[in-house]
Amino acid sequence: MKTAEVVIVTGVSGAGKSQAIKCLEDIGFFCIDNLPTTLIPTFVRLCTQSEHAIERVGLVIDVRGGEFLAPLFDILTMLRTDGHTVKIVFLDAYDEVLVRRFSESRRPHPLAAGKSALEGITAERQMLARLRDDADLIIDTSALNIHDLKRFLSQAFVRERPMAKIGLSLVSFGYKHGLPFDADIVFDTRFLPSPHFIDDLRPLTGLDSQIGEFLMRTSVTKPYLERLVDLLDFVVPLCEEEGRAYLTVALGCTGGHHRSVFFAEQLAGHFRETGYQINVRHRDIEKA
Repeated sequence: MKTAEVVIVTGVSGAGKSQAIKCLEDIGFFCIDNLPTTLIPTFVRLCTQSEHAIERVGLVIDVRGGEFLAPLFDILTMLRTDGHTVKIVFLDAYDEVLVRRFSESRRPHPLAAGKSALEGITAERQMLARLRDDADLIIDTSALNIHDLKRFLSQAFVRERPMAKIGLSLVSFGYKHGLPFDADIVFDTRFLPSPHFIDDLRPLTGLDSQIGEFLMRTSVTKPYLERLVDLLDFVVPLCEEEGRAYLTVALGCTGGHHRSVFFAEQLAGHFRETGYQINVRHRDIEKA
């Protein structure tokens, strides 16, 4: 029996599922939006048994499915038992970002029903909690545009990507702006001396050589960086062996301008040299 690669795109309303499914279409998936979950096994079977078999399927599943969400996990287990590869991509964003998107689009949240968008988002998160917990890839779209999203999905699912290498995303952020939703592993750099308190360095970022020179003059930066590299050199291959397509490592400092940016760039350089596909995102570098 022929088998398929099935990607379930889900997540909170307003996080970008419609855009994500278009991105999957662009990289070769046959995609359906809002297919009732009970029809998924029949649809996948028809795809694989057709004269020109469809091997890659993308499906959007969300709260619009209502009671059809309940049997989803049994259905996904059934697909895996039949030999199909099933991955769950969960799109998320900060509540304030989602509320703003609904306000700008002038569309109601599907669960609002006379309530506020925020109340609808809260209810939706509860309904989708298990899906988020089971997701193979969580993408925080709060600060992403369509091109960023397509790059994330391409690195995770384009077949030309060497299968032996997991896709790595390195995200710098500021703790005062909150943790990244999509982080699998988080490292703190706030114990390092802050360039923010030096007048000549404050306007710069971790992308500037002066910041790196300042940090590397401290006694703890080099040992900490070496230990992070050693730890990730150990952990990343284990994630590959588990079959993960993508891993997001976040590095935080207070504002997301200096220390975390420098460390993200250093780790990116190391893993590029060892053959990994790297996506670097400095989430808060332009925030006040």
